[in-house]
Amino acid sequence: MPADEIPQFFYKIPEIPAELTHIPDRVSKTLEGKTLFITGGSGFLGKVLIEKILRKTPNVNKIYLLMRPKKGKDSKQRIQELFNSVLFDEVKKRHGKEIINKVSPISGDVEAEQLGMSAEDRAFLQKEIDMVIHAAATIRFDEALRKAVLLNTRGTRQVLELASGMTNLKLFVYVSTAYCHLDQKVLMEELYPSPMDPHKVIKSCELMDEELVEKVGEKILQGFPNSYAFTKNLSEAIVTEYINKGLPIIIVRPSIVIPTWLEPLQGWTDNINGPTGLLIGAGKGVIRTMFCDNTGYADYMPVDICINALILAIWNYLGNGDTEKKVYNLTSNSEWQVTWKQVIDIGRDIITHDIPLNNAVWYPGGSMKTSRLYHQICVILFHWIPAYFIDSLIYLSGNKPILVKIQDRISKGFEVFEYYANNQWDFNNDNLRSIRHKMNPREKIDYKLDGDGMDLQMYFRDCILAARKYILKEAPETIPRARQHMKMMYWVDMMMRIAFFSFIVWLIAKWVAPIKTLFAVEI
Repeated sequence: MPADEIPQFFYKIPEIPAELTHIPDRVSKTLEGKTLFITGGSGFLGKVLIEKILRKTPNVNKIYLLMRPKKGKDSKQRIQELFNSVLFDEVKKRHGKEIINKVSPISGDVEAEQLGMSAEDRAFLQKEIDMVIHAAATIRFDEALRKAVLLNTRGTRQVLELASGMTNLKLFVYVSTAYCHLDQKVLMEELYPSPMDPHKVIKSCELMDEELVEKVGEKILQGFPNSYAFTKNLSEAIVTEYINKGLPIIIVRPSIVIPTWLEPLQGWTDNINGPTGLLIGAGKGVIRTMFCDNTGYADYMPVDICINALILAIWNYLGNGDTEKKVYNLTSNSEWQVTWKQVIDIGRDIITHDIPLNNAVWYPGGSMKTSRLYHQICVILFHWIPAYFIDSLIYLSGNKPILVKIQDRISKGFEVFEYYANNQWDFNNDNLRSIRHKMNPREKIDYKLDGDGMDLQMYFRDCILAARKYILKEAPETIPRARQHMKMMYWVDMMMRIAFFSFIVWLIAKWVAPIKTLFAVEI
């Protein structure tokens, strides 16, 4: 690509061919006239879900979002802020700005007792709601255990209690995770028991303060790597109890949810979790090494495909009357797999040659290490020493040091990443795949459920371009200048490598010369 050329997004929103427009969209009709209650609507997955429902089913009756006050903004202000996102530009364009009036906030907090809701709001919801989609959760893997239990597990129980009193409830959808039964190396679409009684764990966390819970945290976790996996496991156990009581429920288990592939924006995300964070860190030159089995793979699901799967699971239950299927694994590795090495190699190629990030502190390089000792040595040499050196220069220039703090966050992130990167799980998703055979040609385009047509290189390219634009706020017009900076960093990196290896050779020579003298023998 010419150095001054500004790249464009590769993928576009799929369009329905003219010859298919007469075929009905039965999936959207399932939600027509329905009144929905959604928790977690302000999260990454929740935003894409709301957008898709409004865009494909503008005749939905109403969507109520549980919203808590945050950073001095009340629930109504947060709703307005939500719809200011570029994510909703397409739905506004298609159906007019008034479409957002279909969405209203309900003041509350999943972490609070009784969901922090008023008695009037509870009574209103129990009278009006047809469907509940519970997606709220703290997804921080390092979240304090007490907070995670109260939000993820007790919160789920409280939403179920609310739903059990809804007189018109047609379906309750619980958004779980494919990584909550880590003892199952092949996760089936089944209900699994939890190793602990969730109600006893909730009661313990209610009675103890955070400090005490953290002290006994390792004993409570019982082998789970983090509070997220543990509390989602407990939550499924509570959901199972309500399934056995006869409440109409399905569980959907997304795997690692990554940026959009096709719609409504290509490569869009609102966070730096998962592969996006790795690509940004590597692209900025601050991640140089990772301890990882590079032949291993994780299960990824673009968020727009994940939302299609969720909506299709609802359609299968309500529209097709398939009430026997209770669990859907929203996963992809039964069809295609991407190794960690592929992610890094593709990302490095795009960032160094096509779409570099602005102000990279070093040329993107490094590699994955299978030796922990080698990795730790590289962390010291290429992460911590440069961070302290550059921060010293920043401090002397009168600015606020930042790289040491960034490296501290990276180190904490590595602790989570390494567990999942160095273990392997596979997932059965026969229930999800069976829905494809029930879809007509139009629905297969409107609610794409497979990876057919995906070029990994171009998908990651769109993701990096979107990360620049939406996360890092780096305008596309700055890409030519970033390419020039990347070329300069390449030569700086090469000169430093030459200088480093020259120093090593000199050092060895200095050591060898005295040894040769010591053992010299006159003939």
